Amino acid sequence: MQLSPPAPGARGRLGAGICALLASVTPAAAQNNEGTSSTQFETAALVYGEQARVKVVEPMARITRLWAGGASVFAQFGLDVITGASPTGATPSGTSTSSPPPELGVQTTTAASGGTGGSQGPSPEAIPTAHFSDQRFGLDLGWTQPLGSHVIPSVGAHVSREKDYRSLGGDGSLALDLYHHRTTLTVGGSVDQDQVFPVGGIVVGLTDGTASGFSTSDKRVTEALAGISQVVSRRWLLGVSASQTRENGYLTEPYKVLSVVDAGGVPVSSLREKRPDTRLRNAVTLASVYHLTSDVLHASYREYWDDWGVRSHTLDVALRHELDDERWIEPHVRAYTQSSADFFRFSLNQGAPLPEFASADQRLGPLHSVTLGAAFGYRPPGSRGELTLRGEYLVQWGDGYPADAVGIQREMDLMPPVNIGSLTLSYSVPL
Repeated sequence: MQLSPPAPGARGRLGAGICALLASVTPAAAQNNEGTSSTQFETAALVYGEQARVKVVEPMARITRLWAGGASVFAQFGLDVITGASPTGATPSGTSTSSPPPELGVQTTTAASGGTGGSQGPSPEAIPTAHFSDQRFGLDLGWTQPLGSHVIPSVGAHVSREKDYRSLGGDGSLALDLYHHRTTLTVGGSVDQDQVFPVGGIVVGLTDGTASGFSTSDKRVTEALAGISQVVSRRWLLGVSASQTRENGYLTEPYKVLSVVDAGGVPVSSLREKRPDTRLRNAVTLASVYHLTSDVLHASYREYWDDWGVRSHTLDVALRHELDDERWIEPHVRAYTQSSADFFRFSLNQGAPLPEFASADQRLGPLHSVTLGAAFGYRPPGSRGELTLRGEYLVQWGDGYPADAVGIQREMDLMPPVNIGSLTLSYSVPL
């Protein structure tokens, strides 16, 4: 059901792989240059929190075996412990009535943990949320085997499981080095076969919560990616990539609702959301790495669009500065903006004909965010390992005063700012 940030899987590795085109030296290549084999161990722990909402603790361990010829194999295990509250999709009541009428089904919804979460916030203007808890286990495997000095194929597999969602997938890519390794072409693809089994079963969309009689539903995701990186000069590398992702199957969030409001903007009932069963996603990313006198500047721009009407722009900049032989620091800033899906609605009007699709999930709404962060790395004297601490603060907000708001909704911000923080501690060491 993906209420929290998804765990990296086959699709995540494939997307991140194109960014690796801009790395000056990959670990496998480094071992190849040294003509030796080694084993690398990495461990990390992420703590993620949204103000008064989702909390995630994610430990991870990864082991990589590198051979002298450039081949490598890795295994990665991750665990997400997810708790807190997630917006239900309902609108604030806007009233201070402590005992809403029985027809206000909008104020209670099934949560991912199996119980019901009272969706009324701490004040009548607060966004309704439902409490939940879950755990996600994930295992990733990957293998890279160079064929000569110019062709580098890679394959991988991924499996993850949580209380109401299972994902099983695989990916593959092929990198081709040209012109004395100054140009690298990469193509790849991935397939994920997922299964959704919500608590309470599959619910008919745009109804008051009637179960369809099915306990599970399938979701299939395929992605194709192509990219090119170019060494422009001794200091400058450029890369561009394009990807297309097709999703088919059950794409509705089973626990999300929409409020039905009267002419005064007061919610009088609720309906479960309904989304199309297909989605076509497209993305183009332009990335640059420039080595200054002593610092390294990373910059990227990503444009995304899909057939649901969502379009987004992302600008990301980081500057790595070496403090000395043992320490480095990397400030980071990211800006993001997103238009809403064609079927996004803050609410539905009582008595109006129902649309074919509708969702009040804020992740499909008109969103904006700014992220500020920094990483600090430390290589202890006499040790071959490196310790990294990364902290980020993100503020997210939306266009919460829609032109079609009615009654008391006009007086409330339906997408108020949300403060989000994360802290990651990681350690890597050759064994």
